[in-house]
Amino acid sequence: MSDKPIVKEYSNEEVTVVWKPESCIHSTVCWKKATGLPHVFNPAVKPWITLEGGTTEEIIKQVDKCPSGALSYRLKNEQSNVVSVNIVETLPNGPLLVYGNLTVKHHGSEELKETKVTAFCRCGASSNKPYCDGTHVRINFSD
Repeated sequence: MSDKPIVKEYSNEEVTVVWKPESCIHSTVCWKKATGLPHVFNPAVKPWITLEGGTTEEIIKQVDKCPSGALSYRLKNEQSNVVSVNIVETLPNGPLLVYGNLTVKHHGSEELKETKVTAFCRCGASSNKPYCDGTHVRINFSD
């Protein structure tokens, strides 16, 4: 029996933000004042996502900036925000980002469906392989 990954959802009348904490690489893009939307995303409070702090348009734009795919969204009456193209990007000194719809087959029979963007470990030190957990920053990974 395998443990299912934690997935949390936060909704308002128009959009649902989906957060997968195990995919988060703690880039701080979502909440830092210079790049983020701190009235919506604030890790210092619980719950850390409060959709009332921004408009649906602002929230969607911010979620789209998430480099790991830990944040995604779906609009009311949509299954998911499906991406129809696949792109692979290496981040300097960081993870391999795969944009698009994919199935990740883990050892055994577990399969996870991923959409939008998925960050895979390139440094080899992640404790959440094959996904990036941000360890590359701590170990000063350089490519």
